[in-house]
Amino acid sequence: MLRLLTAASASILLGAVVVPVTTTPQPDNSGRLADRQFLVRTPLGSGYARYFGTASLEGDASATRALIIVHGVLRDADYYFDTGVIAANAAHVLSDSLVIAPQFVERDDIAGHPVSPQTLYWDSKWPGGSDAVAPAPISTYDVFDAILARLSDARRFPRLREIVLAGHSAGGQIVQRYAVVGKAPQLDASARVPVHLIVSNPSSYFYFDDWRPIPQQNCADVDAWRYGLRGVPRYVSGSAEQLETRYVKRHVTYLMGTADTDPQEEDLDRSCGGEAQGPYRFMRAKYFIAYLARRHPGGTSQDYAFVAGVPHDNRRMFTSACGLAVIFGASTASCAATGAIDARAVRVVPATEAAGAR
Repeated sequence: MLRLLTAASASILLGAVVVPVTTTPQPDNSGRLADRQFLVRTPLGSGYARYFGTASLEGDASATRALIIVHGVLRDADYYFDTGVIAANAAHVLSDSLVIAPQFVERDDIAGHPVSPQTLYWDSKWPGGSDAVAPAPISTYDVFDAILARLSDARRFPRLREIVLAGHSAGGQIVQRYAVVGKAPQLDASARVPVHLIVSNPSSYFYFDDWRPIPQQNCADVDAWRYGLRGVPRYVSGSAEQLETRYVKRHVTYLMGTADTDPQEEDLDRSCGGEAQGPYRFMRAKYFIAYLARRHPGGTSQDYAFVAGVPHDNRRMFTSACGLAVIFGASTASCAATGAIDARAVRVVPATEAAGAR
């Protein structure tokens, strides 16, 4: 029996396992070190990546769906894992869902912990897909590839039918870039288990050319990675045209809070490359959606959903009625606005602003 326990106990009962749930505000540090690990093997070497999970990536015969929820710049995977568990519980699907929260640790996160010397750790450039510092040059995107490969393995997860990869804030930036450059075959339409990528309230987006809605003077980084292709990490390959052709065929939803409108928000990217994309996150999303729609008037495999009244808050986004509908495939009638990204999507930018953005 699945039930939400009292706030005092702050946990959810999943079968015979009690899953702790964080009810305090989000921490300002990397939180707890993830208590699970799995081996990532690549031609350049191997190492253990850490994660939280309601079950193991070694396999689960009962799971029919998987939610991979990606932390932001704080690396607080424990808080994001709890958000995923709360969301699955609220949607009444936790009993047959696997919730996974990878943790991209830096060296200080594992110092003093009894972890394997083969544990992967990165420097501060990990959100951009950089290679691990040690024990092997494995990109954060390689880790996503490995997770998707395991989940789609019918021997490990014979009943799995859908995978959602969702990120908020810096996690949303990571998921959007991974949707652009990710090499896992599971990301494409022919995959046995389809992958739905959810990009929520990121600070910026990858653009496929040098057009920006608000051009900046003397902006050296406007086309630098992660805004464009200049200076990409080792993992990334392909031309902008090749990447865009593949990207628009991938199932991506832009899940945005209509109140994420603070141009001075603490974690907002206010570099010239970021400011060229708009004054705040919600407008940056609308500009980017309109940009894709104008470049692909015949339509894409992507869509958007706006959550009314929610600011920059991952838990409120993912546990809102609209967020639950997007993540778990229910009706999006509760969303402030939804739609496919095609010629009609340019309406998400008011006419006066769209005219200035062209």
